[in-house]
Amino acid sequence: MQNKLDQLKAMTVVVADTGDMESIRTFQPTDATTNPSLILKAAQMPAYAGLVDEAVTWGKAHKASVQAITQRLAVNFGSELTKIVPGRVSTEVDADLSFNTSETLARAREIIADYASRGVDKSRVLIKIASTWEGIRAAEILQKEGIDCNLTLLFSLAQAAACGDVGVFLISPFVGRILDWHVKNDGKTFSAEEDPGVISVRSIYAYFRAYGIKTVVMGASFRNTGEIEALAGCDRLTISPQLLDALMKDEGTLVRRLDPATAGKDAPAKLSVDENSFRFALNEDAMATEKLAEGIRGFVKDLRTLRDIISQRL
Repeated sequence: MQNKLDQLKAMTVVVADTGDMESIRTFQPTDATTNPSLILKAAQMPAYAGLVDEAVTWGKAHKASVQAITQRLAVNFGSELTKIVPGRVSTEVDADLSFNTSETLARAREIIADYASRGVDKSRVLIKIASTWEGIRAAEILQKEGIDCNLTLLFSLAQAAACGDVGVFLISPFVGRILDWHVKNDGKTFSAEEDPGVISVRSIYAYFRAYGIKTVVMGASFRNTGEIEALAGCDRLTISPQLLDALMKDEGTLVRRLDPATAGKDAPAKLSVDENSFRFALNEDAMATEKLAEGIRGFVKDLRTLRDIISQRL
């Protein structure tokens, strides 16, 4: 009997949610994703001191800003990851630009240019952007330029529909953070089938299939393997090393739960998403509003910590 990780790989593209390259070598995912929090954690590991050293040395030689150095560090990690995974690597635009379309565009283009200077084609990279209205507008332009995007910190169907409308390559609905909010606010625990994060991703998946939206759905931010198993068959799932390890050690049978051939039957009604309706729908959804704001704040906090580390090195 194959372990559950191998069974999952047969029906879903498995993505490693980490900057730790040794973990990625162990679990052999197709893709890898990073974010400011993961880069901060990896940058403090002795194994990756050379990547930090290179960014600092480059920064000194080019009299670069701390922001430019931390961005180079993210690409340093991403470039190494492209040597390990056969598929895509997601690199995030600075989270403090989540409400700035023009600066998001500029940074995204810089990241792609940096990868190109290292011989990494843009087809191997996903630019990761928060699913704000401004972020979605930036993604719309980048997609037209042939730069594929991963819209992250996604907690609602309105965000997903807006991404699908502009042809975003991939979205990352955050399963575990949705669960966290409901556990705290509802004062109860949930089985995998009742899990609000699982239900949200299933709804988005059905919506995209029903209306012919090509955007890839990649469940993210898992709290337990039950959530992952409940989404087996989803286009992609990005999973932490701890949960990848748990799946690899589990010899049970994994049942496919999402199937593109049948998913559209239970789809929500088609949404018409302009800026006003997007902002109103987000405002009406307390969970999505709070978790989006909290997620951006968290990534910005870790980004600032990383910048402080770089500043001390300078």
